Amino acid sequence: MIRISQLQLPIEHSREDLEHKIRKILSIKNLSKDDTEEISYKIVRQSLDARKKSEKKFVYTVDVICQNKNAERRILKRVHHKNVMSTQGKTYAFPSPGAQPLQDPPIVIGSGPAGLFCALMLARHGYRPLVIERGAQARKRKIAVEKFWRDGTLDLKSNVQFGEGGAGTFSDGKLHTLIKDTTGRIQTVLRIFVEAGAPPEILYQQKPHLGTDALIGIVERIRSQIEDCGGRFLFETQVTDFLCEDGRLRRLALDTGEEIPAQVAVGAMGHSARDTFETLYRRGFSMEAKSFAMGLRVEHPQEMINQALYGERENPLLGAASYKLTHKGSGGRGVYSFCMCPGGYVVNASSEEKALAVNGMSYQARNGRNANSALAVTVTPADYPDASPLGGVAYQRELERKAWAIASGKIPVQLWEDYQNFRESRNLGEVTPAIKGDYSLCNLRSILPREIGDAIAEGMLAFQRKIPGFARPDCVFSGVESRTSSPVRILRGPDMQSNVQGFYPCGEGAGYAGGITSAAIDGIKVAEAISKNYMKIQ
Repeated sequence: MIRISQLQLPIEHSREDLEHKIRKILSIKNLSKDDTEEISYKIVRQSLDARKKSEKKFVYTVDVICQNKNAERRILKRVHHKNVMSTQGKTYAFPSPGAQPLQDPPIVIGSGPAGLFCALMLARHGYRPLVIERGAQARKRKIAVEKFWRDGTLDLKSNVQFGEGGAGTFSDGKLHTLIKDTTGRIQTVLRIFVEAGAPPEILYQQKPHLGTDALIGIVERIRSQIEDCGGRFLFETQVTDFLCEDGRLRRLALDTGEEIPAQVAVGAMGHSARDTFETLYRRGFSMEAKSFAMGLRVEHPQEMINQALYGERENPLLGAASYKLTHKGSGGRGVYSFCMCPGGYVVNASSEEKALAVNGMSYQARNGRNANSALAVTVTPADYPDASPLGGVAYQRELERKAWAIASGKIPVQLWEDYQNFRESRNLGEVTPAIKGDYSLCNLRSILPREIGDAIAEGMLAFQRKIPGFARPDCVFSGVESRTSSPVRILRGPDMQSNVQGFYPCGEGAGYAGGITSAAIDGIKVAEAISKNYMKIQ
């Protein structure tokens, strides 16, 4: 293939403009043929350059495919351009099965991105996995979540954190990842999403996203693919115990009272499966406390963010603008924007009684009036109330209980001006919160540890220098944002197994991912590890 990089066009360009530019760079008169050889192209990457707001451009990387190597050589011989080169495509390859027999199908605990993609790869290659999920199927789960937002009735098993699709189902559905991938796993994940109904543009967009409304149907179709390949699902069923003998997992206990054999089990429980973490710790699975981040959500008018980043309040070609901000505080802690949701909503993401956590969510259109983002501050095991592997869980719970108590179960909100002055907010300004669930004005600063509260305040002033209006007095905080990632890591070796053989910690909950795509990739890696060891199910 011939790769063209740094191909720039005005944002108003057409497909014909892109093809004309490709022809011009490669000195080809007809894009479909060159000396009777068929030629095609595909977009590898599209990004936005908005540094000059009056001259915004899309920047492309394009691969041109020649059906005949002679045509490719002729083109490369006559074209001398620094952004044109020969390239080889990455082809993902799942490993061949191992020699060890499997007496029973592998069990995948959890149906978030890690669990679903692990199960899908196992199913496609003949392992017929059983997926056990404490929450409900996606559409039933959606009903439970919307009821909670409407009247405060919390379903402890089906909520924003638990159920088919995992916590990512009720988020913006961002697919961007910083993982460096030379295996083709990232493109494999994106292609699977497209096969399940995601827009094909996610294959090349700089910051692809799916949206909560689209994700529900997508995860259902992935489930159907798993079932079509011989996989099975048990919804509204929780693994309550791990029964081991001689350092090996033997059986799983379920909340139905049943025990099932488990020669191989994948622990893809998600970052909020605190009761499962406690059980694993009690049973002697090696684990450690890990750093994560916590903070507050902040809301601004989306038109203000668009104006600051695009130089215009709205542009249908660009959609809602997003930002990523970082600052190193004077106290040594990093503060940064996290899970930014353009045109989105703050949501009540609680999963335990009398404890409150928030998250951000966008629909696919991203057409809500506000932009929101977490302002997250790094916390480490040194901050936790105890030194056990579950110290981070205790730290999260303490803050979530304070957040629940200060507003009697409603989402506590505060204006930035009042936050600065350590006082309770009494009235809103021009920014009206876009929140799923009830909220109440309060003094959020009073429930935060001093070092966290100060870092957020310092970060706000730093971010004002990057985005004018970011520290406007009436922007709205809500909290607490405590589920940014797992506070626990379940240790695993090079073979992806824990100290208890047969158990494969996986995904964000186990401490090996941070977001939908990286969790899905970790699920694929665990499926590969199982395949290397075991024969297919006969």
